[in-house]
Amino acid sequence: MTNLNQEIGQRLRGLRELCELDAAAFAARAGVDQAELLAYESGAHDIPVSVLHNVAQAFGVSTTELMTGESAKLHQYCVVRGGGGVSVNRREEYDYRSLAYNFAARRMEPMYITIQPGGREEPFHLNSHSGQEFHYCLEGAFAIRIGEHIVTLEQGDSIYFDSSYPHGMKALGGAQAKSLVIITM
Repeated sequence: MTNLNQEIGQRLRGLRELCELDAAAFAARAGVDQAELLAYESGAHDIPVSVLHNVAQAFGVSTTELMTGESAKLHQYCVVRGGGGVSVNRREEYDYRSLAYNFAARRMEPMYITIQPGGREEPFHLNSHSGQEFHYCLEGAFAIRIGEHIVTLEQGDSIYFDSSYPHGMKALGGAQAKSLVIITM
């Protein structure tokens, strides 16, 4: 696993210890399986953005603190120049870049996501979390599964949905797809 996985895992464990909770209680409050939590804490498994989002909400910390170890500092506005943002590579299928990582007390998480091409027969990697999501396809095409529904989005298409339904994406046509994603908290 990457150093980033280990660093985020250490922050999760540190948060759990600060809250004086055992793994079972912390996992239950965060909405994750205890065995998965321990694997995340050790850096053995990729930590989905949805898990970071759920932990942040459950324990009153920001996703920025979990991702970077630093508190967001800006209150009036936050500018991220082209190609910037904090990279959150949780799965090899997706490259997430947080576009408002340094804005304190944000109520949404804007992300720039590059979806890597995969085989049509590969399963969707699904996750779910509280809130809602908006996806706007900037480039290429991708399939998004929401519950039992699969919708294809091409450049200029968008979708808004309840993120409590299991959801995941796959790039189509053997090429990367790029999407602006906004997750409400």
